[in-house]
Amino acid sequence: MPKEIALKPGRIAWILAASAAFAACSHGTSQSTAAGGGSAAPASKTIGVSIQNREAQFYQDMESGMRAQAAKYGYNLIVVDASRDNAKQQSQVEDFISKRVDAIVLTPYDSQAIGSAIVEANNAGIPVFTADIASTSREGKVVAHVASDNVQGGFQAGKLICQAVGKSGTVAIIDEPEVTSVQDRVKGFKQAIAQLCPGVTIVADVDSGGTRDKASSDAGDILQAHRNLSAIFGINDDSALGALTAVKAAGSSGKIAIVGYDATPEARTAIAAGDMYGDAIQYPKKIGATTIDVIHDYFAGKKPPPLVKIDVGTFTR
Repeated sequence: MPKEIALKPGRIAWILAASAAFAACSHGTSQSTAAGGGSAAPASKTIGVSIQNREAQFYQDMESGMRAQAAKYGYNLIVVDASRDNAKQQSQVEDFISKRVDAIVLTPYDSQAIGSAIVEANNAGIPVFTADIASTSREGKVVAHVASDNVQGGFQAGKLICQAVGKSGTVAIIDEPEVTSVQDRVKGFKQAIAQLCPGVTIVADVDSGGTRDKASSDAGDILQAHRNLSAIFGINDDSALGALTAVKAAGSSGKIAIVGYDATPEARTAIAAGDMYGDAIQYPKKIGATTIDVIHDYFAGKKPPPLVKIDVGTFTR
């Protein structure tokens, strides 16, 4: 039998204190602590973001807002560009799922077709949020959609047209009807015309795909068909600036009021020069930041509203 060793009370206390200190140090090597406190910090969350067209200034600003707010909460952000390609966006969602991200944010290129990708994320237990452009698919569940109040924004654009034209005249819409946010803009625009200047007639509504070159070509055709056109509403600034190119080529600069949507730096320059009358102005950084706020609340166990609207203003000379 081993020989028993008698320890003095002071020695026993020293051994117990040393053991406790060692246990505390060992525990600290496996768990990080929150700044300013002794409790363990939660693991960082990762959010995957697929933007339909990262080259657009609007989406660059929205991404900036997301990144700033994600940094505030300590979230990791993976941002990819779908390049206006639905198949590519579907593949990006699958990649997010394989990476086991904690949430996915989409600005769908194709609001109908994106449903199948959302279903895949749902089946993987990953919450999906949309920003700026909503999913219109019957497939898949989106937790919340954050976007400008585009009906209100379209109404603001219509109000500007009425101010520019007066009580009577003709106006053309350079449209992109397959996009949900644009549908709302045109709806609000038509409401404003009907309410504020019912003597103004919409003589053309063409799908230019939201691109500048197509808008310029289509606007040229409209000018040929409607020699006394009073105004043009472009559903985004590429559409409005494309129309401006056609108006200048026709020698009608300053004679036709052009109103766009977004108030990008180039559009603001055109407005300041008097080439465009004004713009409805969105706040993409706020949309981005609010999207991250909504996700943060969701992570905290709060149920966000299905639709979060951001107000739209106006920008004029």
